[in-house]
Amino acid sequence: MAKILVIGIAGRMGRTIAECIEDTDGVELGGGTECAGSELISQDVGKVIGIDNKGVSIVDDPTIAFQSCDVAIDFTTPTSSMVTLNAAAKSGKPVVVGTTGFSVEQKKEIAGLAQKIPLVVAPNMSIGVNVLFKLVADAARVLGDDYDVEIVEAHHKFKKDAPSGTAVRISEIVADSLGRDLDEVGVYGRQGITERTSKEIGIHTVRAGDIIGEHRVLFGGMGENFEIFHRAQSRQTFARGSIRAAQWILNQSKGVYDMQDVLELK
Repeated sequence: MAKILVIGIAGRMGRTIAECIEDTDGVELGGGTECAGSELISQDVGKVIGIDNKGVSIVDDPTIAFQSCDVAIDFTTPTSSMVTLNAAAKSGKPVVVGTTGFSVEQKKEIAGLAQKIPLVVAPNMSIGVNVLFKLVADAARVLGDDYDVEIVEAHHKFKKDAPSGTAVRISEIVADSLGRDLDEVGVYGRQGITERTSKEIGIHTVRAGDIIGEHRVLFGGMGENFEIFHRAQSRQTFARGSIRAAQWILNQSKGVYDMQDVLELK
């Protein structure tokens, strides 16, 4: 029985992940962390998700929590996730990271830490979104330069990074499939008098209400449009994908993997 540590267990995603662990065969909730000063420190992890006590207290130091857990899942912030990853490297434990918004320097540090432990780092743990990644790559290669590409993502108003990590990944996939440099052709929103160039890849952001996550990829041709669309209706889709990744990473060697590896979509 694999014991999973949930980083930021009292947050929206942390709580959902913990709840899903409880009804997933082969895993159990082994621990949880919260930030220093939280009133939940030292309380039982079961209290957070409204179940019986698990006999495990919430702590603010992932190094301590790793002592009784096999793998961690982290959907927090770049700064917090880097603390988790460094603690994991010291403990020799794998981590599944769904956090987005890492800086270039942080990504380099993650690559270095992956020389010590196996990691799954993905902007979106949803199985459906990862199938979308595969479809987008195939569509871009087939449709080619004759179709304009526009990406629109929508999330709740509390999301801090924009565009979403998923939209960024979609734009990278499109650029790679079409042989373009995203730094040169990526256009992030438009205003004023702007004439679209044939090589542009448009990326647009919507933030409103409690939208969990929507991603639309439009291939616009002369005479027809082709769209690929995904809507997350519950955070459980990300939680269950991350648990699947946590089970998978336990049997992998050191390195950085993504959900395409987990789902064997490569």
